[in-house]
Formats: sequence, C-alpha cells, structure tokens
Amino acid sequence: MREHRIGREATTHRLWDVRIEPVLSIEPGDVVVAETDDFAGGQITRDSAPDDLLHLDFDRIYPLAGPIHVAGAEPGDALAVEILGFDLPEWGWACIIPGFGLLPPGEFERPVLRVFDLTEGDSTELVPGVRIPIEPFCGTMGVPGAGMQGVPIPPPHAGGGNIDCRHLTAGTTLYLPVAAPGGLLSVGDAHAAQGDGEVAISGIECAMTTRLKVGLVKALGLPAPQLRRPAGPLTPRVDGGGWYGTFGVRDDLMAASQDAVRAMIDHLGRERGLGREDAYILCSLAGDLKITEVVDAPMWMVGCFLPDAVFIDG
Repeated sequence: MREHRIGREATTHRLWDVRIEPVLSIEPGDVVVAETDDFAGGQITRDSAPDDLLHLDFDRIYPLAGPIHVAGAEPGDALAVEILGFDLPEWGWACIIPGFGLLPPGEFERPVLRVFDLTEGDSTELVPGVRIPIEPFCGTMGVPGAGMQGVPIPPPHAGGGNIDCRHLTAGTTLYLPVAAPGGLLSVGDAHAAQGDGEVAISGIECAMTTRLKVGLVKALGLPAPQLRRPAGPLTPRVDGGGWYGTFGVRDDLMAASQDAVRAMIDHLGRERGLGREDAYILCSLAGDLKITEVVDAPMWMVGCFLPDAVFIDG
C-alpha cells in the first residue's frame, strides 16, 4: 500500500470527461490524500459580503482533485472508496442565492452569507442558542459515465458526482460503478456540515484535506452508488450501529425512490440470500428512504438505508 497526495494546486478540473488525463495512477488499496478548495474555488472569503454571491464566476466553481486512475478497474467493476478522515480548515460558509435551492426565488429575494468558526470543537454556532454538529464529508465523489465528455459537475449521475450525501463521513465506504477504464475517480466540494437534501443550495462550504483508501471490487455491476457504514463510534447525529445504503439517481423523485429500493432488494439477495419478496418486505419494515440531494435539477438522489441491526449475525 502506497500513499499519494494531490495538492490544492492540482484541483483544477471542473467537468466529467473521460478524455481528461489522470493526475494520479494508483494500485487498488492505495491511500490518496487530496487537498481541495470549496465549491466556489476560493471566491468567497471571511470578509466577503452577501452581494459577492451574485458575482461568482461560474467557470471557477467545483474544482475537483483528480481524475485518479485505478489499475485494473474496468467497466462493470466498482471502486470501493473508504473514507479515512478529514482535516478541517478554520472556517467555512453557507449561503442563500436567489434562484437556487428548493424554494422558489420569490421567497428569498436577497443573497445571504453566513461564516462559521470551525475551531470550536464538534459543533459551530449559527446564531446564539443554535449549534450545528460538524460532520465533514465531500459533496462530490464520483467517476464519469461511459463516454462522458464535457459534462458539468452538477447534477449527480449514475457514477456519483455531486451527490451531496452527508452520510459519507469518516468510516464509510462508497461504492462507485466503473464505466471507463481506470475508473477516473474525482473528489471535492467539501462540507463541514449539511442536512439531507441540502435544501438552501449549500452545506457549510470549506476547503478540506480528505484521506481516502481506494479499493476495487471486480464485476459488481452496480446501477448507481452504494455505501456501507460499519458499526462503531460515529458522528454526533449517527448512532453506533452499522448500515447499508443504496441510491436511485433520476429526474423524477418517485423513479429515484423506486430505483433505490430495487437496488436494496438486489443487494439483500446478493449479500444476505433473501428472496425478492422478503427483501421488499424488509425494506418496508426497517428501511428508511432519504432524499439526499434535491437541489441539482434535473436529477435527484434518493437513498434507501437499512440497519445491520436487523440481522442477528451483524
């Protein structure tokens, strides 16, 4: 196992494109330490004013670390991206930008910018009396789809991408379906905290150093990303039990929900030996559907999460 580093100066690619030359080639099981800027590419500072949000250069947004070529990865395989940990900066920011987010523009007519101190332990203050748990993750982790060329980072797609899934905290393994030789993994868009859905268009956006161990699972044939969270001490909003999650990525929330459940049924048959009928019932009795990403039109992400506690053997 080797350790590789991608410095912030190398986080310059902003498209899903199988033609982009990899910045790094690794072997399965290697560790990658990636330094990334926030999704705005450093355009917002601690001294920025809310109106600065209206003048963002969109050609500079979503700088990613990568692509990373993984030896032996072929279409039909899956990259197993184990998230080892994060190094937080001293501050981050969140915003409202009129015209973006879940609610229509007329409900919030002016930009809003909030700056957060990330040096105060495991939470940060929004306003006096309101504290947000710090649970860092990368909002964008993914691989390009087959033949993708010049595709913007948002919205999410079957290979992951701008999935903004807050459950990708340290200890989780994300499985990404490979569609191009080498996989071509990229990461970035770090958040110090976020709720499911990211309804106002931002988490706590920040620069970050992310440490990943990248494995390879041959011929897994996933339709979309999946993730595993082992049991153990986790983050403030997550209990110590493990769970597995499957995702649907579609332009319709109902279709995305159906795909997430179908993927869980398939997983339960493959990994737990359950018949489709029992797997479907189990999803209904113990599974949780979560809208993990709802603001990157025209694609939405829904996850189906099932706790390991329902299995007596863990």
